[in-house]
Amino acid sequence: MTFTAFINIMPLKELLDPQGKAVMGGLKNLGLRGVHDVRIGKRITLQIDAENKEAAKQTAEEACKKLLANQVMEYFEVEVK
Repeated sequence: MTFTAFINIMPLKELLDPQGKAVMGGLKNLGLRGVHDVRIGKRITLQIDAENKEAAKQTAEEACKKLLANQVMEYFEVEVK
């Protein structure tokens, strides 16, 4: 079966997010004052052939650990459908 894995990768909350800070400044310059915090991350979609949903999730998590996410600076979440 083919499954779709949706992966969200974000900087760790403890770390400074320079892109987020730049966007926050831009939003304030545009007059959008209700925004309190901006964090910039990545969303990756993988098509995975696997026997079941759990095996597909395991493959996606392995891809994150080995290549897609820098676990020193980022965390990831995987959803498989």
